[in-house]
Amino acid sequence: MESCPSAPDTREVSEDWILHVDLDQFIAAVEVARHPELRGRPVVVGGTGDPTQRAVVATASYEAREFGIQSGMPLRTAAKRCPDAVFLPVDKPAYEEVSERVMAVLRGFPVVVEVLGWDEAFIGATTEDPEALAAELRRAVAEGTGLSCAVGIGDNRLRAKTATGFAKPGGIYRLTQDNWSEVMDARPTDALPGIGRKTAKKLAELGAATVGELAARDPKELAERFGPTMGPWYRLLALGYGDREVTATPYVPRSRSRETTFQQNLTDPAEISREVAALARRVAEDVVAEGRPAARVAVKVRFAPFVTQTRSITLDAPTSDADVVERAALAVLGLFEDSRPVRLLGVRAEFPA
Repeated sequence: MESCPSAPDTREVSEDWILHVDLDQFIAAVEVARHPELRGRPVVVGGTGDPTQRAVVATASYEAREFGIQSGMPLRTAAKRCPDAVFLPVDKPAYEEVSERVMAVLRGFPVVVEVLGWDEAFIGATTEDPEALAAELRRAVAEGTGLSCAVGIGDNRLRAKTATGFAKPGGIYRLTQDNWSEVMDARPTDALPGIGRKTAKKLAELGAATVGELAARDPKELAERFGPTMGPWYRLLALGYGDREVTATPYVPRSRSRETTFQQNLTDPAEISREVAALARRVAEDVVAEGRPAARVAVKVRFAPFVTQTRSITLDAPTSDADVVERAALAVLGLFEDSRPVRLLGVRAEFPA
């Protein structure tokens, strides 16, 4: 039986959107807010703030980035690129305090806020005008904390986060299924969250140098090159597919870690073992404080001049026992075959999934 045509629905319909809020040069911005005299100057934050010591850049202001200074770069390299930069020590408690203020501002809106870290969060919202909401969020953060943020708008998490890159600094950008191909297809694959330079190079060797080329690749070919999980997943990224869920469930860390950069390379195996044992016991204290047992222990070693390797083992049973964590860390240390001098050591305890 045919149904009678119904009158058109003229009710206003709200739409569900995902916004990605990313604070601009967060750590540097916090430091500049504390030291207004540094505004407009190249500021680099890392280690103890002494560029003559071994440490890496935690963040750099936009003025410092103009000299090619990036996060993860050795402070000494940063000082060579910009001798006039102001170097400051990392002050984690200060950044945590400001971050909590920012997230409190976001939670003041009738939205779902999923905190991703100190300086970013996903926002789940039902609104007919996501740009207006984004502008309100930016204004509220600026008024409440003095900080600037960029907001990416998307119809899923991947597109919202990708959009933020086009919004920075301090802007708003919308990226959805409608304009994904137009905006992204000609861009290199490392423009996608989750694809780094090394993977992008390997993809280019397959003839997938751009997002559009990757989207057109055969999933089977990608699976053969990158594995049955990662290969097809890279193609889905290129197509702009992503999760739409935003949850306010508090972030639960997957691991606890400690690491030390040595001002002089370590060459004595006994000394290296002592340092790993000490780090393992500090991590065990963190595990106890977390209230969850560790299921896996990993050790990171950075060999001179700057080669980093990581090894890990799964424990027989989850534990918070410092002796067990220490023994496991030393066992993992024994898996390294490289005998070069060591400049950094780290120990990580991973919690059960």
